[in-house]
Amino acid sequence: MNNKIFDELKTSIKQGGKILKGKNKPSREFDFENPDPKQIREGLGLSQNRFASLLGISTSTLQNWEQGRRKPDGPAKVLLNVALRYPDAVLNTVYRQ
Repeated sequence: MNNKIFDELKTSIKQGGKILKGKNKPSREFDFENPDPKQIREGLGLSQNRFASLLGISTSTLQNWEQGRRKPDGPAKVLLNVALRYPDAVLNTVYRQ
């Protein structure tokens, strides 16, 4: 690795550390809508067990989301938004298993 790339990497790591500690704000943020898991699941015509299996979560986690006790975050939130916008892609995945 040449010095220029190494210096850029060091700078980036330092900036990331400051962001994690709350000393700096990130230059960009990504915000995804809070999807309604029950609405999405029912729109796809899937049972709680089948939909939870598709998302790789437990049925109890899905039930907590649907009843508002918890909210999906991270990759689950992204997957739910994909299911909302592109239901055919999700259904094709489900029925190929």
